[in-house]
Amino acid sequence: MLRSVSEIAAPGRASKGCRMSGHLREFGHAERSNPVGVLEEIKRLAVEQLGGVPGGLYQPIEDALHDSAARAGLAGGRRQDHAALLTLRQRNSAFVMRYRQLIAQGFDEFRALPLRPRNGAGLPLDLVGEDQLDYHYAGQKLAESIGQRYARQLELLDGRLEALSAELGQPAASNPIGAGRLAGAFIATFRDAQLPDTLRPMLFRQYEQELSRVLGDLYGRINTVLAAAGYGIANAGSPRAPQVAAVAKPDETAETPTDAHVRFGELREKLHAWRDGDGSASTTRHYKSVSGQLMPKRELRTAEVVSVAALLQRDPPEPYARALAGAGSLADAIRAELSEGARRLGLDPEQTQLAEGERDAVDLVGLLFESLFQTHAMLDRARRLYARLVLPYVRVALTDDGLFLKRDHPARRLLDVITEACEGNDGATPQDRELLERTAGIAQRIVADYNEDLEIFALAADELDALLEQQRKRVDLLEKRASEAVHGKERLLQARLQAGAALAQRLGKAPLTAAVGDFLVEHWQHHLVQTLLRDGLGSPRHDDVLALGDALTVVDGLAAQGRGAVVADRLIALQQAITDCLASCGLDENVSQEWLVGLVRALAQPDLPRSMRKLPPPQVADDETDQGPLRVVGGHAGLDFDPKVAERMRQLVPGEWLRLLDAQGEHVAAKVAWVSPLTGRFLLVNRRGVRVLVASAEQLASLLAEGRLVAGTEQAPFDEAMRQLQQRLSRAVGQN
Repeated sequence: MLRSVSEIAAPGRASKGCRMSGHLREFGHAERSNPVGVLEEIKRLAVEQLGGVPGGLYQPIEDALHDSAARAGLAGGRRQDHAALLTLRQRNSAFVMRYRQLIAQGFDEFRALPLRPRNGAGLPLDLVGEDQLDYHYAGQKLAESIGQRYARQLELLDGRLEALSAELGQPAASNPIGAGRLAGAFIATFRDAQLPDTLRPMLFRQYEQELSRVLGDLYGRINTVLAAAGYGIANAGSPRAPQVAAVAKPDETAETPTDAHVRFGELREKLHAWRDGDGSASTTRHYKSVSGQLMPKRELRTAEVVSVAALLQRDPPEPYARALAGAGSLADAIRAELSEGARRLGLDPEQTQLAEGERDAVDLVGLLFESLFQTHAMLDRARRLYARLVLPYVRVALTDDGLFLKRDHPARRLLDVITEACEGNDGATPQDRELLERTAGIAQRIVADYNEDLEIFALAADELDALLEQQRKRVDLLEKRASEAVHGKERLLQARLQAGAALAQRLGKAPLTAAVGDFLVEHWQHHLVQTLLRDGLGSPRHDDVLALGDALTVVDGLAAQGRGAVVADRLIALQQAITDCLASCGLDENVSQEWLVGLVRALAQPDLPRSMRKLPPPQVADDETDQGPLRVVGGHAGLDFDPKVAERMRQLVPGEWLRLLDAQGEHVAAKVAWVSPLTGRFLLVNRRGVRVLVASAEQLASLLAEGRLVAGTEQAPFDEAMRQLQQRLSRAVGQN
């Protein structure tokens, strides 16, 4: 329910240049709500969101059984598993009811404080039969997996539940929806089900997958409810509290607060100059009264603007999505919606206006979001997600300049991880789709629950960052595979060039028979490439292959002189080397014998025509589709670049970020993932770990000269967007 303007307004409003920071709202000092009512509310949330989990287990398992049977060529599949699954389906209502009762029972026991250790994890510790040991072991593994995946959120939730226990006047009890409790509820729900050994692990895996669809959102919502009710971890007396506080400590290398405020002041001065020179941003300062007298418009207080934004926060985000798509200015769209919202609250837009500080907040958020879309490869699906976040970020900017001053600001961190999750993400893989779904759910939660409490941004950022950590591990693996693939191609290209040079040296010595020339071009050269790749330049096998090529050219010359006996002796000595060469090219024994006979026949005829063999065209590219217009034959002769810029490009190291302009004119974030030790070329990958470019320093300098590459970008999306915002304002002020 929307609070009135008087309820939101602070007794003594801070000046425009010194607003109240959201960081000053400590949960520990907030008035706490009734603990029993709060416990009932989170119990209701847990039962609602977890209650349907058992019903979602069966269809995916049935599909997996059918797929397994199809791959194995079994028409009926595992009949025992299908029969057991059918029995589970028939009893689904009873299982769902039992599971919901167990979840609710956890909260009832939390309030009643059963006498058991806090870390009891919810798994029963009574003696079990030998046939149940596997069942309980699987439950323990499940609890460990859930605990590791949601460690950060469970840590926060445990701390807040301790505060709730203290308010109830009792020692800390176990988390009613902790990892062990959820595993124990699952075991107890299906305790009397007859499950084949092959079906049980499938049921556990599917349960974990179904939980992953709801737990992140559930933990986030319950943490938000507890924090909003005043149950912050700082008051729980928990030993974890100092660790959580330490995380927020600013980086020692960061700029000082004074420097940040000076830079922000300079930014606002540029913003004012830009706004004064932009006709679309101008406003009428007066209105005509009923008597026709020209009256100055009243400036809305910050609390009034925040109240209007709160009213509009849950409205459809289409106006902002259209602006992000390029249909007008986002700041203008925000102002238009705020004006209409003010009218709905009884604040006549004809008689009121935004104060300068509030206009700054609106313009900065509008320009910030536009810069994010201009400098990051955001797809259509991300546009609506960001549009939903516009008004929550306007509300943050209105009350807390720290959004633009502090790199560790919770709302800033959330925007960074959301951008990392969405940039270039087309949902092509199940992991990417899960990332998009979780990100959309987090954005919806911010819209639904944000009410001047920055903790919701911190929780959401931590939740998404934990999921992104798994994505980063996959990206690291993809980067490694991409670098290995490029390195393999470069080694192959280098070996081909070295073999081609060796072939040219031997073909240019003297005229050769067609048989010897064909052998050297078709087989000896390939054999040399394989030897270079396997054993390397200068190895004994490499020397032997070179010696074979030299020996064949010498034997061909002896044959031309009619020295048949010497030729025969030399060929007998070379027979094994020739056979090995043909075998390495993939020829079987019969084809190898045919080639050997052909060589003997040709060299037995002194008068056979001989000629200088033409060299085959060298292969100068490792992949016909690799570089497109960047591929230049004969070095860098066709590139237009500044040698000094190319020298700076050579200083790039793995981990640095660049921005490329793709064929569609979209900016793509590209990271230097690897530098070739052979050629010095740079492998650039996107945020998904997919290769976007392999180029030399000269080629990168050429792209920079063409305006298709931006170097020296910030790794954090928010920082890069702010950098682009400042450059945009600087250019605009310079033009004005």
